[in-house]
Amino acid sequence: MILHHIDDWDDAYSNGPNIPHGDRWPAAWVEPARAYRDRLAALGRSKLDVAYGERPRNCMDLFLPEGEPKGLVVFVHGGFWHRLDKKLWSHLANGPVSHGFAVAIPSYTLCPEARITDITIEIGRAIETATGMVRGPIRLAGHSAGGHLVTRMITTTSPLPAVIRGRIDHVVSISGVHDLRPIIKTAMNAMLRIDAEEAKTESPVLLEPMPHARLTCWAGAGERSEFLRQNALLANIWTGLGAETATVEQPDRHHFNVLDGLADASQAITRTLLAI
Repeated sequence: MILHHIDDWDDAYSNGPNIPHGDRWPAAWVEPARAYRDRLAALGRSKLDVAYGERPRNCMDLFLPEGEPKGLVVFVHGGFWHRLDKKLWSHLANGPVSHGFAVAIPSYTLCPEARITDITIEIGRAIETATGMVRGPIRLAGHSAGGHLVTRMITTTSPLPAVIRGRIDHVVSISGVHDLRPIIKTAMNAMLRIDAEEAKTESPVLLEPMPHARLTCWAGAGERSEFLRQNALLANIWTGLGAETATVEQPDRHHFNVLDGLADASQAITRTLLAI
């Protein structure tokens, strides 16, 4: 029997240095995202920098299909709550948009200017604003820290009003961080400032899912072992609390290229998110 123990928590959550040519990201997303944003703008099928709050980063981009949208997808980006913004991910809207869904991609205030509790509230406001612009069912997707934020939306302590929670058909957390307690042990917590109380109130694994929650936890099979553990953990716990859950470890994918499928209408991750 081999016992598993983590001594280096910074390494456990460090993706780029542990992926071959991992320094390509996030720069590899810049041009595809810009090209997609420009194309949809030229077609008159985007609304960029839509404000959902008063802070400078409280804005989102909305990408529209041809004709009336079948529903709304909201994609929330990662970056461990302290990096990146909405402009890197625009091309990931292509898969859902090609199937007739509108896609909203918000930015949010980053740590240390905000705490994670504040960011949760901001994402709730972004979703409320987007749902006021697009009718129909809602799907949520988020990557890494974004996976944490979208799963928080379907807990019983969600900041979303009940009427909006009732429209959420499916959530896909991609390489999501669902238990914040280990992050306290990392160096980046000097910026995040997570304490034991915030970990308790903001970790989806320590919260109950809303009634009829439907969740898929999706990760690349080549992820760091800690991300695979986090991926399986939430689905396992929420199954016992009445949610409908699934866990996927996609072969030949790591923490960054696991997102690529969202840009393609035919890929399994897109079809799973939309339940088609």
